[in-house]
Amino acid sequence: MEVYLVRHTETVCEKGICYGQSDVGICEPYDIVFESILNQLPQDAVLYSSPLQRCAILAKNIQKNTKIDSIIEDSRLMEMNFGDWELKSWDDIPQEVLNPWMADFVNVRVPNGESFVDLNERVVDFLENEIPKEIEKPLIIVAHAGVIRSVLCKINNLPLQEAFKAPLDYGTVIKVEI
Repeated sequence: MEVYLVRHTETVCEKGICYGQSDVGICEPYDIVFESILNQLPQDAVLYSSPLQRCAILAKNIQKNTKIDSIIEDSRLMEMNFGDWELKSWDDIPQEVLNPWMADFVNVRVPNGESFVDLNERVVDFLENEIPKEIEKPLIIVAHAGVIRSVLCKINNLPLQEAFKAPLDYGTVIKVEI
């Protein structure tokens, strides 16, 4: 099955802000970026999206400009929950709290948030229990960098520690076969 993994476009957050599951908007104008994304996608597909507005806005645009009937929003596709760090500058997070997480982001939970393992468990649950086994249309999944990296680790059988080795820019479309 063809799957198109689409990362949301650039957010309104300043560089260096940790925004995980905070529901931040996207930079405007976004028409040109959205058009570029649309040109890489099939006209008819099953469309899933994170419910966070930075993904939902893009998903609605994809639906409006294709033959796709509906958007299935799923909270398992939300970005990592950064708990106490949400909307803080990375520079303002105390080093004694940040360093252990930086040394092992896969297993160490953010205070009152998630680890990458937690995010991965959500994403794997989505992949294994939400996507119909016999589906004739391609899938489009509009999500976040952490979610897309988790999907790529799962389908490529990569350890989670390798999830951040490749760049994943805003508005990137990755076509994979599952």
